[in-house]
This record gives sequence, structure tokens and C-alpha cells, in this order.
Amino acid sequence: MRHLLIAAVLAFASGAASAQPAAPPVASAQPSPAAFMANNAHAPGVKSLADGLQYKVVQSGPPGPSPKPGDVIKVHYEGTLTTGAVFDSSFARNKPLLMPLENLVPAWMEALPMMHVGDEWMLYVPPELGYGAEGSGPIPPNSVLVFRIKLLGMLSQD
Repeated sequence: MRHLLIAAVLAFASGAASAQPAAPPVASAQPSPAAFMANNAHAPGVKSLADGLQYKVVQSGPPGPSPKPGDVIKVHYEGTLTTGAVFDSSFARNKPLLMPLENLVPAWMEALPMMHVGDEWMLYVPPELGYGAEGSGPIPPNSVLVFRIKLLGMLSQD
């Protein structure tokens, strides 16, 4: 009788384990890029441009020159995904980025000429103005990017 009971328990346990369907993966709670951008457009202080780029002025520097094509910009920045995951930060490295304006993602090429030295802005970048369908390194394809950018200066090529 004892062997019969053990066999029944083992049969039930193995049958029950295989009878349970695998749990479906948990759906991401992240909104689609379009939904994120539409919702963010209503956040306090956020301004939207015609191509979908959004920005918010965090701090204004004094009036002065702005970067223009041909300039090498000097910025501190932090880039995050909408999850808050940081994918790059010059602030963390304590080393500003020096880069020709033309070598930056389209969103930066559009926003930086609107900034003045000393300005700090948040940029909310739709995928098509960031890394698009390809992504880049830790940035998944079709990601909305959030950048905090502080314009420190520029080297004019005039």
C-alpha cells in the first residue's frame, strides 16, 4: 500500500507539473514611443516642435551666442531611456563631450542651436530623431531618449 501511495503522489506531481501551461511573459508597462511623447507634451514646461522633438528649459544661461553648423560644442549630458535607465553620462565621467555639431543625433543638431552657453535643457527625443529602428549599443531600437544637456561652450570654426 505504501508503494502505491508513493507512486500515486509521484504520478500526480509529475502530471501536475507538466499539465500547467507556462506563464506568459509579463507585458512591459512602458508606453509606446508615440504614447509617451503624446503624454509628455502636456507636462509642465515642455515645448513641442513640429517634428516631434520636445524640450524643457531647466536653467537659462545669460544671453549670448548659440552653436551653429561648423561649431564644436562642449556639453555635459546624461542620456536615459524612458525607464530611467542611464545609458551614458558625461556628468558621471566628469568629462564634458567635445564634438562637431554635425556629428550628433538629429535631435541635438536641432536643439543645440536654440541654446545659449549656460543653458540646461531636458530633451525628449522620438526614435526618428535619435537612433531610430537600429538602436545603438545599450539603446534598444525605436526608443524614446531623454537627455539632460548643459551647454558649456563651443569652438567656432569661423
